[in-house]
Amino acid sequence: MVDSATPDFTRIAQTLDLKVEQVTRVTELLDEGNTVPFITRYRKEQTGNLDEQQIRAVAQAVNSARQLLERAETIVRLIDSQGKLTDELKKSIQQADSLKRLEDLYLPYRPKRRSRAAQARERGLEPLAELVRKQSEELTDLNAAAQAYVDPAQELPDLETVLQGVSDLLAEGISEQPDLRHSCRRIAWKTGEMVVTVIGEPSEKAQAFRDYFDYKELVSKIPAHRILAINRGEKSNFLRVKFNWDGESVLRQAREHLALDQHRFKEFMEGCLVDCITRLIHPSLEREVRRELTEKAEDHAVDVFAQNLRNLLLQPPVRGEKVLAVDPGFRTGCKLAVLDEHGNCLRHDVMYVTGSEEKRAANRDKLVEILNEHDVKLIAVGNGTACRETEELISEMISEKTPDVRYVIVNEAGASIYSTSNVAREEFPKEDATVRGTISIGRRLLDPLSELVKIDPQHIGVGMYQHDLSVRSLRDSLDEVVESCVNYVGVDLNTASFSLLRHVSGLNQLIARRMIEWREKNGPFNNRAQLREIAGLGEATFTQAAGFLKIPNGPEPLDQTWIHPESYGSASKVLAKVELDASSLSTTAEAVKERQEKLSQLSLDDLAGELATGLPTLKDIIENLCRPGRDPRQNMAGPIFKSGILNLSDLQEGMELRGTVLNVVDFGVFVDIGLKDSGLIHISQLGQQYIKSPHDVVAVGDVVRCWVMGIDQERRRVSLTLIDPAAPVAEPATKPKPRRRKKRPSKPKEGTPAPSTNSTAQKPTDKPKAAKSRAQRNTHKPKKPLPKLTEEVKSGQTPMRGFDELKSFWKDK
Repeated sequence: MVDSATPDFTRIAQTLDLKVEQVTRVTELLDEGNTVPFITRYRKEQTGNLDEQQIRAVAQAVNSARQLLERAETIVRLIDSQGKLTDELKKSIQQADSLKRLEDLYLPYRPKRRSRAAQARERGLEPLAELVRKQSEELTDLNAAAQAYVDPAQELPDLETVLQGVSDLLAEGISEQPDLRHSCRRIAWKTGEMVVTVIGEPSEKAQAFRDYFDYKELVSKIPAHRILAINRGEKSNFLRVKFNWDGESVLRQAREHLALDQHRFKEFMEGCLVDCITRLIHPSLEREVRRELTEKAEDHAVDVFAQNLRNLLLQPPVRGEKVLAVDPGFRTGCKLAVLDEHGNCLRHDVMYVTGSEEKRAANRDKLVEILNEHDVKLIAVGNGTACRETEELISEMISEKTPDVRYVIVNEAGASIYSTSNVAREEFPKEDATVRGTISIGRRLLDPLSELVKIDPQHIGVGMYQHDLSVRSLRDSLDEVVESCVNYVGVDLNTASFSLLRHVSGLNQLIARRMIEWREKNGPFNNRAQLREIAGLGEATFTQAAGFLKIPNGPEPLDQTWIHPESYGSASKVLAKVELDASSLSTTAEAVKERQEKLSQLSLDDLAGELATGLPTLKDIIENLCRPGRDPRQNMAGPIFKSGILNLSDLQEGMELRGTVLNVVDFGVFVDIGLKDSGLIHISQLGQQYIKSPHDVVAVGDVVRCWVMGIDQERRRVSLTLIDPAAPVAEPATKPKPRRRKKRPSKPKEGTPAPSTNSTAQKPTDKPKAAKSRAQRNTHKPKKPLPKLTEEVKSGQTPMRGFDELKSFWKDK
């Protein structure tokens, strides 16, 4: 039995398919205060080279196991305080492997609310209920015994009221039996159905849920997005939801569990059991099943949001370009902001996209003037109100006067929230909110990660039903994603904003603020060692953060790499082995090629032993010496720049397009193909083979080659496909059947040769086997006649002995 204070690392390792030593060491590193990004990158020898996802999975599993142990200790203490704790019960609680099992064991001892059974207990009926439950020999006539409890003063005016109170007590007792609840729970998940109907005459708003006006599906198969949609419809009072299950199976299982056939008061107990199932267990398990379905759906939706957010944050930056940012609008006009290569605002203005052709021409001329004055070749247009009209005006300008200019549509979700935030006010104290929001749109193109970290990730808008999710769980998960992305890319210590620095491994808001103040007072950092001069940044924090904070073009060349200061000595020795030093870490193609050729000649195993450095760390050192300052985002697909507008009327079925993935959800992918509204690729059109999840195929920010599959002019919807119409048709995309496990070959006896492992090898024969004729192949053995059923089997007094008897029963019926 696992010690009550220590999680079962063996079970966690088996669940995660890891070694026990890995789980143990990761837990120790986390308990010592190390962050997940730091452990992932700089403690590979200790974790067995686990990646970030595996380390977070260990952290979550250990946290859940500790919560289970803490709850078990609490339950033991509470039951012991009642004087009802037995050794057997304590052992069962300590061995419980889930919170459900724990709560089932605790249920009989939980303080009771004022239920019908509680009222019967207050009226003194519990002794009689115990006699019935134990089938006491003292109880020969239940009605006569119950008659003695009739007492109007106790609100027991007649025999019927007494028997009802006894029934309520017995029903509650039955409902609290852990093993019975477990059996009923299994049936609920196996046979339970969610039945959804519309409430009354559906209104126009209710039409959003029309797919669920008459809907039924097994709870074991209903997908997450449908659960969330049904919950939203129910909360809006458009849908009514019921939970149905196989009640006969539940009753049959309960009768067997309670051995009612041999019970002295069988008929009375049968009534108690039916009441227990219908009034207590069914509603309780319905709430439990729906709560668990919702929790799983919300967890899945959070995962979808997190995955989309990660892909959005890791979109590659546009380096070395000036940008004209445009925040479209009708009434107040389109806000314009010219940004230099570093995101500094050079000028801001306003233009209008509505009005006469003369006014439109004047606004086109204004755009040309701004672009020429600041030598701008890129335009970033927000995708909000008036985006389409703005795009039309820019497209006209490009075709008439500036053919070398390109534009891109930028997701502006959250820009308005940022524009009124304290962070925006600190950055641009003299500008109004509209200008701040426009600058944010442009910066999202220049460096998506640096800009998007300033916004609460809940408002970025790449999730599924994110407004219906738990705010806390969503925020925790998305904060993890932001932390992961910031530390995956690294930050420039001398240019990073407060919003970036606070997400760096080991840092918090206070230290990030002090780093900004140090820069303002002393100028840029010359080396990583100067971090120790910041108040509150001790040695432990330095160790966690230093490797993720980079200083390009500083006096210490290794400061621009991922190499941790604790490994600088090893890095210098590696360079000395190939007659180089840190000052030679140029990033020119020629210098990179020369270093790669020299470093590739080293024997890593020998060098690791010589330097007393782990092999994973040594490989990372050499990789960083080959390509110092490399941005991991540079190999990802960038945005699609356009010069002309696409209209719905331009589309034809089968037309090939290029688009950018905007959002990935369970049922498909939304793609920006240049229209006002995005097109949809249904999951069935992501490939010719079965696809379990769209995330297995595409990610937010991917540039995809797709084809028009259908056009709905009335609803302005476009259906797309990733399947090339010219490609040969494959088998229909269906869910693959599980493979049957092959029989393991028997172990050969001593002295006999082992069977060949070559699957193509043929067993030698004297002559080939003759092929069966069609007549032989079509000849079947006569069907075995169905057995005749006895009256006892037909009436249910004797159990059936196989499927043949069941088939015969249905045939006779």
